[in-house]
Amino acid sequence: MPKPELIDRYNRRLTYLRISITDRCNLRCLYCVPRDAIPKLRHTEVLRYEEILRLIRIGVCLGISKIRITGGEPLVRKGFDAFLSELNQIEGLADLSLTTNGVLLEDHIEKIRFAGIRRINVSLDTLNRKKYEQITGHDSFEKVWKGIRLAQDMGFDPIKINVVALNGINDDDLADLAELTFSYPFHIRFIEYMPIGNACLTCNRHLPADEIKTRIRCLGNLTPVKKEAYDGPADRYQLEGAKGEIGFISAISQHFCHRCNRLRLTASGHLRPCLLSDFQVDLKGPLRKGCLDSELVNLFLKTAHCKPYQHGLSMEHPTGVSGQMHAIGG
Repeated sequence: MPKPELIDRYNRRLTYLRISITDRCNLRCLYCVPRDAIPKLRHTEVLRYEEILRLIRIGVCLGISKIRITGGEPLVRKGFDAFLSELNQIEGLADLSLTTNGVLLEDHIEKIRFAGIRRINVSLDTLNRKKYEQITGHDSFEKVWKGIRLAQDMGFDPIKINVVALNGINDDDLADLAELTFSYPFHIRFIEYMPIGNACLTCNRHLPADEIKTRIRCLGNLTPVKKEAYDGPADRYQLEGAKGEIGFISAISQHFCHRCNRLRLTASGHLRPCLLSDFQVDLKGPLRKGCLDSELVNLFLKTAHCKPYQHGLSMEHPTGVSGQMHAIGG
């Protein structure tokens, strides 16, 4: 019999699994955390590492070949390095990477490298120290920048810097961030703000990708870069003479749902077929009731079957998502 694969109703082959290993974070970014108190999962509600590894092995058997570890902030969870090392030993994974806010990167970079990770994404929305504190709630810019430079010195490649573009907050910093690509081989990723959860920001902070391009056009012409096999959704470009490159993730203004190949495993053990939808399938409950692998396979296949053709958010009608970004692992 043919081996089952994660192919949805629209013939999209799902090969990419993003995994949130914790809902805890050491920052309070405006676009991520709720306006009121952050609801934290109890430790018993968070998937254990061995549970996550079991689910990953099942996913790989169904065609998952790319994994990204996220949070919250993944580096705040104890034992993350041993987990990454074991994850790196799973046969069938062609791409393994980590997303972090960078605050603890300098402290843990050697552990991350020893675990076999070479590709990292770091969230950094401004190069202005005071504005960084305004956006994140913490005066940690210098620590994050040191971590990024240390990762570069240690051979991490590519180093992607994720920038959430916020109208009226960091829109005048976008050219400075893009200009980094002349001096460093970084991949700067400009991401449209997405209204997820009960975050502190309103939808009028959204800045479409075309407007972001206008803000950085003063640096020169943007030449398209050809996509590679394990690329994410970013449209890639390079400025003439630059060492690095620039990408635009236009999830709202020019959504890329038709080519989405992702599933998301939340810290609470739910499998989500779409970041911008509240539909999810519980895996933790069956796991802890002693279910067979075959039952988990069926839950993966059910989730894939329920993946929507496209999300329901738009610039004109931002319906929002009730799930919180820090627990989903955007």
